[in-house]
Amino acid sequence: MAEAERIIGTPDGDDEAAAPAEQPKRRRKIAVLFGVAVVAYIVDLVSKMIVVAKLEHHDPIEIIGDLLKFEAVRNPGAAFGMGEAFTVIFTCIAATVIIVIARLARKLYSLPWAIALGLLLGGALGNLTDRIFRSPGVFEGAVVDFIAPAHFAVFNLADSAIVCGGFLIVILSFKGLDPDGTVHKD
Repeated sequence: MAEAERIIGTPDGDDEAAAPAEQPKRRRKIAVLFGVAVVAYIVDLVSKMIVVAKLEHHDPIEIIGDLLKFEAVRNPGAAFGMGEAFTVIFTCIAATVIIVIARLARKLYSLPWAIALGLLLGGALGNLTDRIFRSPGVFEGAVVDFIAPAHFAVFNLADSAIVCGGFLIVILSFKGLDPDGTVHKD
């Protein structure tokens, strides 16, 4: 019965009434989600602080010749610098993603999903912090990007966390693994 409640939920949709044995497992997955998010966020935040302090207004640093450079760029738009006039909208989207992930965490029983959602959450928080606190103003701030591969957009570690989390979600979806731990085969 407890397994069935975990898979389909309780009749009134209250997941808090799940079997007591399942609670520690879910709490561990939630801890992993938030742990991954905190690590991704802190690594992104520290890297951006270093870039602003040491690299902004200086020449790019060549890491692998012309193939990879560290170059400080302020990006008010989305990926590839598109949508510069929609900074407030990107801020709202990031805030919505954070809220959705926090709500989804209540039903989380899958470790891979916890990791994927933690990466998304940490990355979204990293870029949202820039949008809120960096110039030109609140909810209009430009994101600090600095990883500049040749012939590609300049990005940051928050972007990398978002892409890796999204990629992992696609793999999990193709494998039929749901956030609640169930596996479906279509």
